[in-house]
Amino acid sequence: MAPLVQSSQPWVEKYRPKQVKDVAQQDEVVRVLTNTLETSNCPHMLFYGPPGTGKTTTALAIAHQLFGPELYKSRVLELNASDDRGINVVRTKIKDFAAVAVGSGQRQGGYPCPPFKIIILDEADSMTEDAQNALRRTMETYSKVTRFFFICNYISRIIEPLASRCAKFRFKPLSEDIMITRVLHICQEEGLDLEPEVLSTLSSISQGDLRRAITYLQSAARLFGSSITSKDLISVSGVIPQEVVDSFFAACRSGNFDLANKEVNNVIAEGYPVSQMFSQVPCLLFYFCCSEFIMLVIEIWILIECCFQLFEIVVGADDISDEQKARICKKLGEADKRLVDGSDEYLQLLDVASSAMRAICNMQEEFS
Repeated sequence: MAPLVQSSQPWVEKYRPKQVKDVAQQDEVVRVLTNTLETSNCPHMLFYGPPGTGKTTTALAIAHQLFGPELYKSRVLELNASDDRGINVVRTKIKDFAAVAVGSGQRQGGYPCPPFKIIILDEADSMTEDAQNALRRTMETYSKVTRFFFICNYISRIIEPLASRCAKFRFKPLSEDIMITRVLHICQEEGLDLEPEVLSTLSSISQGDLRRAITYLQSAARLFGSSITSKDLISVSGVIPQEVVDSFFAACRSGNFDLANKEVNNVIAEGYPVSQMFSQVPCLLFYFCCSEFIMLVIEIWILIECCFQLFEIVVGADDISDEQKARICKKLGEADKRLVDGSDEYLQLLDVASSAMRAICNMQEEFS
């Protein structure tokens, strides 16, 4: 097929799956939602998980498969809560759409066309708490004629009264094999030729985010043509070169403040994003001081629930002293509060893991 590198259409949209069954690697979610499509019995839904794993794609696919192209515009309201996040939007736009009844469900053109509408709230974790509280009454009042699909990265930022009204679906990070398969398909369609090393690099820098991987690939194709190297991908991704991260971490381990200060100045002078450094340095830390505890905690995405479960484990442990339990529980309480306030889940989880390691290893810790 002729290369379409210069096409203006984003590849993320061009290659977005059109049906629920085509969503990659979310087998449990696809199985449940396929049954939902067959019965047309659709509850309020909450899709949560890392970015680029298929949450928005799944919500849009459900809506299209239920109503088809003719009724989609009149039956589905798409809102991005990052923009429409205030209470006024709930009181006007959402309430007005939800209140309008629709005709009885009759199949049209092969589509089920159930007797309700759908409101898709993307980035719902960006909504203010007042707006989320206002939604509770709207959901209850118009539940017979309107279903809500909430999409978020951090379920801890969705208030419990909303979350409890929804069927929850967790989207897992995509494996490297799945991502490479999808990327190879796009490369074939777009006439790109990538070496295996480039595919591995793309998978690494995208961190399970397929949308990010496709965006990097298209950006590199626009800048460098059909022949793309690992260096090209790193340059368009904004990822800090590994040698810079290694030097920074080595300076930290050396105990030499002047050397560490020099590396910090180098990072700032080169314009590397500090938040990106925060995400890359912990990978080195895990390499040097990995434990079963850390690996167990990393697999859990609902961090507020994780705090409760860890609390029960810590309190019930017989091989941990009361002083150690007190230190760990104090840190769990702090992390829980920060999560409610909207702190980054990854950094809070890392803080809990490192604090628990220090406590269990009888290392002294100063509390401010």
